[in-house]
Amino acid sequence: MPENRSSITRSTPRPGRRLLAAALALPLAVASLAVASPASAATPAPAVVPSGPTASVTLGDSYISGEAGRWKGNSAGTSGSRNGTDRAWTGSSYDASRVYGATAASGCDRSDVAEVLSASTGAQNEIDLACSGAVTANVFRASNGGQSLKGEAPQADQLATVARQNNVKLITLSIGGNDLGFSDVISTCVKDYLIWYSYCHDSAQSQIDGRMPAAMAGVGKSIDEIRAVMADAGYAPSDYRLVLQSYPSPIPRSAEMRYPESGWTRSNTGGCPFWDGDADWARDSMVPQISQALAGVAAAKGAQFLDLSDMLQGREVCSTATRQPTAGSGPSATTSEWARFLDGGLNSTQGALQESMHPNYYGQQAVGRCLTLLWARPSGDYACRNTAGQDASGMYLAAR
Repeated sequence: MPENRSSITRSTPRPGRRLLAAALALPLAVASLAVASPASAATPAPAVVPSGPTASVTLGDSYISGEAGRWKGNSAGTSGSRNGTDRAWTGSSYDASRVYGATAASGCDRSDVAEVLSASTGAQNEIDLACSGAVTANVFRASNGGQSLKGEAPQADQLATVARQNNVKLITLSIGGNDLGFSDVISTCVKDYLIWYSYCHDSAQSQIDGRMPAAMAGVGKSIDEIRAVMADAGYAPSDYRLVLQSYPSPIPRSAEMRYPESGWTRSNTGGCPFWDGDADWARDSMVPQISQALAGVAAAKGAQFLDLSDMLQGREVCSTATRQPTAGSGPSATTSEWARFLDGGLNSTQGALQESMHPNYYGQQAVGRCLTLLWARPSGDYACRNTAGQDASGMYLAAR
């Protein structure tokens, strides 16, 4: 498989275009005077939208970069292709760049099935600027407090280049989860299950509540930064669409857990080491709370909102509606899990730990289908859901 470029992961070659230079307006001469008055100062002509190839662009964190796209479902097997689930298997070893291209080395993990690539929007160029681990400050322009990540410039600065070389029609943003401390919450809950035998949801809820105002302010500023970049490149708000999306729950509620709460199968086989009470809190409290907060930011900033909170319903890690593939029955989009499990609880014997609890190969194709459906609806906010027993083609939108 050809290696992905660090940010532009799929494109149709087009001749380079340059922005048209804005014409300078000549000062108006006063008929009876040889010198123009101060009021006659030059007025710049409006900027021109680039006429390059059309483009769909994604920015943000691991939930849109393509993290976990390496995996087709989950299998407790630790060798070979892991019952067909590991797309990095070469037949003799593992090569993550087969899936993540050059970004496997940096850890941005932009996969070959990332949302922007799985979606069908008609764009000639599909450009993934998102990076696993990004917080809102990694989206802001450097001139406005933005920070580099994993050797890359802030994403808004990268967007500035893209916006001048392409005619950007769609920008999709997923950000805020790392500002809220998603990884810390997962780590705490896992340790409470495996080590301390206590619930995590009370302390985790306090953390989410405490970080929510700053995180949502950062999401709002991210949208402002994107708007500013596009305006500087000559775009009016009506020249492109901006979508803010939320996060799905990678684990099911307790009533839909495939493995019992006691014993070790929930951890060592299923890769979902969470107490029932914590699973219920994450699925039915934390994820909806974050989605509601993001919807509020989208409304305030004039962005379209795509709610993914129920996107993995019945396809989560350890869900009773799914199964792990075996040597005799390989992975399938209709029966396998659509999110990456936490391998062996605190252990990481397959791939990278950072892939845990993200939409996998099947999940990313499903999210791509959600974006395809949203593209056909230029206004309104929608929730994307799946149809039980179907692959990504069964995704559908419900008015929110």
